[in-house]
Amino acid sequence: MNARPDRWGLTIPLAGLPLREQRDVVAALPDLGYTDVWTGEAGGSDGFTPLVLASQWAPSLRLGTAIIPAFTRGPATVAMSAATLAGLAPGRFALGIGTSSDVIVRNWNGIGFDEPYARVRDLLRFLRPALAGAKVDHEYPSFAIRGFRLPEAPEPAPPILLAALRPGMLRLAGREADGAILNWLTADDVRTVAPHVRGQGRPDAELVARIFVLPDVPAEQAREVGRRAIAAYLNVPVYRGFHEWLGRTELGPMWTLWAGGDRRGALAAIPDAVVDSLVLHGPAESVREQVRAYVEAGVSTPVLMPLGVGDPVATVRALAPR
Repeated sequence: MNARPDRWGLTIPLAGLPLREQRDVVAALPDLGYTDVWTGEAGGSDGFTPLVLASQWAPSLRLGTAIIPAFTRGPATVAMSAATLAGLAPGRFALGIGTSSDVIVRNWNGIGFDEPYARVRDLLRFLRPALAGAKVDHEYPSFAIRGFRLPEAPEPAPPILLAALRPGMLRLAGREADGAILNWLTADDVRTVAPHVRGQGRPDAELVARIFVLPDVPAEQAREVGRRAIAAYLNVPVYRGFHEWLGRTELGPMWTLWAGGDRRGALAAIPDAVVDSLVLHGPAESVREQVRAYVEAGVSTPVLMPLGVGDPVATVRALAPR
């Protein structure tokens, strides 16, 4: 594989090291060849604070949220947070939004998870004019905004990307956003997903993919960690639906056992081949080559997600592009 991606991202904050102690490693990322840092927002750090720090620790890095849930903040609050970060890093911030999941939204935040497609679509349609500095007074199908305007709109306005799994959201990302954020898929899956985004008259739409990595970890240990991560995510309804759509029937026994309460049996039922394709492991050079396969398949921005085994700083250095 000879693909040399223009971008090489990393998920922050790194597991196993307090955020307050990550300044040196973030500051060193550009010299190591990393171009981007991206955050998530589930049950750990919020999606904005680590990027605010990174904007000062490494002023050349591109910053991105992957993702900010559409339900857990009000639309104006999302706009204000995004504008603040875009102002700290002009031209270097991308706002990723998405539905998140019923677990995070309903179970953890006590918020209804109703009509997620409509909520994300409407948030996108609100954010476009709001981040451009327009006064927004509009009734969207899923919420109403009355007389909101940012006092200082960012210049330039940040691109907006949508977390997308299945065709409806993927096509929305290609049609109305600046691209899509992908998660929990193989390099081959990218070839299935990409046309839904780029077939909307946007062949240059960005595809950001979070890629789970465990470099220099023995295969047995990597598969054990990978199975736990797969079970935690792919039994969530939105991710199960995604992999059913992709045709990953080999996960059927896991879904059945998990639904029946047999957690141990569900873990054991995940085939090695599925773990190996969704959680990249082996020597660091092999992992880098596997990441490049995503780029060859159509990913614009690979974003590495180390799964927290071993020294996080050593992992970052081992996976630096070469």
